[in-house]
Amino acid sequence: MILKLDPGERLLYRGPDWDFTTLRRIHDAIEQVALKDMGLDVYPNQIEVITAEQMLDAYSSSGMPLFYKHWSFGKHFAQHETVYRQGLGDLAYEIVINSNPCITYIMEENTATMQALVIAHASFGHNHFFKNNYLFKQWTDADGILDYLDFAKGFIAECEERYGHREVERVLDAAHSLMSNSVHRYPRRSRPDLRTEEKRERERREHEERMYNDLWRTVPAARDGAPSSALEEHRKALLQLPQENILYFLEKTAPRLKPWQREILRIVRLIAQYFYPQRQTKLMNEGCATWCHYRIMTALHERGEISDGDFMEAMHSHTNVTYQPSFDHPRYNGVNPYALGFAMMRDIARIAVEPTQEDREWFPDFAGKGDADGVLRDVWANYRDESFVMQFLSPRMIRDWRLFHLLDDTNEPALRVDAIHDERGYRRIRRAFAKQYDVACLDADIQVVDVDLAGDRRLILHHNVLNRVLLETEDTGRVMQHLADLWGYDVLLKEIDTTTGMVLKEHHAKPHPAG
Repeated sequence: MILKLDPGERLLYRGPDWDFTTLRRIHDAIEQVALKDMGLDVYPNQIEVITAEQMLDAYSSSGMPLFYKHWSFGKHFAQHETVYRQGLGDLAYEIVINSNPCITYIMEENTATMQALVIAHASFGHNHFFKNNYLFKQWTDADGILDYLDFAKGFIAECEERYGHREVERVLDAAHSLMSNSVHRYPRRSRPDLRTEEKRERERREHEERMYNDLWRTVPAARDGAPSSALEEHRKALLQLPQENILYFLEKTAPRLKPWQREILRIVRLIAQYFYPQRQTKLMNEGCATWCHYRIMTALHERGEISDGDFMEAMHSHTNVTYQPSFDHPRYNGVNPYALGFAMMRDIARIAVEPTQEDREWFPDFAGKGDADGVLRDVWANYRDESFVMQFLSPRMIRDWRLFHLLDDTNEPALRVDAIHDERGYRRIRRAFAKQYDVACLDADIQVVDVDLAGDRRLILHHNVLNRVLLETEDTGRVMQHLADLWGYDVLLKEIDTTTGMVLKEHHAKPHPAG
C-alpha cells in the first residue's frame, strides 16, 4: 500500500513503501543538499529499478549490466545467488556506472529510506568522485562507455555465431587471464574515444593487418659488420619494447592471431583500462560516497524531511557498512574501505574546523581554515588511495585505529614491532600503510622485453621481483599457457631480482597444436 502525503507535509515519504513519484521527490531533495550545501559537481543521473536477480546478474559481470557473455560470469552468479538465497550474505544495495549520464541501479526490494540512502551514496557521492577525480579524467571516457559496451557485446555475439562459441571462449579465457597485466599505467597522448570504436573497428582491422604484415615481412636480419646491439635496439624500437601492457603487445604484433581475435583482445584491455582508476581509488571512492550519504541523510533529518524512525534506519545501515571488525574477530577480512574511508573523511573535516595543536603541526595547509567541504572536494579530485593515506592519515587516526607496524623479515628469527605511537612511528606507520594501497606494489611487474624475430620467434618476458616474492607456480603455468596460445610460439618468463639482477626462476610454455 502506498501512503499519500498531504500537500503541506514536510516529510518526503512515510513508511517503507514508495513509488516513482516518491523517488523523484527523494532525488530532488537530495540534489538540493548535495549541490547547494555541499558543492558537489555531478553528471546527470539516470536511476533504474531492478530485481534482486537482475542485481545478482549485474554484480556477477563485474558490476556492468550491459556486458558480453562469458562462463565466469555465470559461475559468479551461481556463487552469489547461493549465498544470498541461503541468507548467508546480502546483495549490494546498488550498482553505479561511471558514465554520462551516471546510471545507478537500485533494487526494488529496498525500502524508501534505503532508496534515499542509495541515491545519496551512489547518484551523488560516487557520481561526484567519478566526474572530478584526476585518474578518471585521465583514463575513462564516461561519455562513450555505454556505447562501447553495447558494441563489445554485439561484436562478441557476432563472433560466436561466425566462428563458434568454443573458439571465442578460448580467446576470452586467455585475455581475461592477462587482464591485470594489460593496462597502460602512465598517461598516454590521448585516452581512447570509446564512441568511435565501433565506427573505426573495420578501418583499424584493415590498417593493423597491413602493419602486421609489414612487421613480419621485414624481420631484421643480421648484416655483415652490423653490431648486434644496433640490431637489438632496432628490433625493440620496432616492437615498442619493453611493453608492460601485454594484451596491447599481442593485439599489435602476435603473428598468428586473426583480425577478430585482435579485436577481442582490444575489447578486454580497454575494459581493463576502464577499471584501472577504480582499483586505485577504492578507499577514497567509498569514503567519499559514505561521507556524502551521511551528510545528506543527516541534513534531510535536520530539515524535517525524513522522520526520526527513518533516520535511525539509515544510520543502522550506515553503521553496518562502516563496521570494522578487530583482527581477532571471526568476520575480520582486512581493513574495511568504507570504515577507513569514512573515518578519514570525518577526520579531515574535523581538522578543517576544530583542529588540535597536533593537527596544526601536521596539516598546516588546511587545519582551522573552516571550509571542510572545500578541503574534501580538493582531496577527492587530486589524490588516489596511496597518496591519500600518505598525506592525510593523522596521528589521531593512527591512535584511534590502534595501528602499528609489524616487520616480518625472513632474515630475522622473530617478528619485530618496527613503529609505535611516537613522532617517528606515526610517519613510518603511515608510509607502510600507504604501500598497501599502491598498485605498483600489489601487482606483479611483468613486461615483454624481447622477441627472437630472426629465430624461433620465442617471446621473452621479465618479472621484476620485489622482496624476493615469486609468482605462484601453478597459476603462472596456466597463465603462461594462455599467453603461448595467443602468441603462437614458445614463451619464456624470467623472474629477476631487482636488487641483484639474478634470475631466480624461469617459466616456459609452448602453444597447443590448435593454438
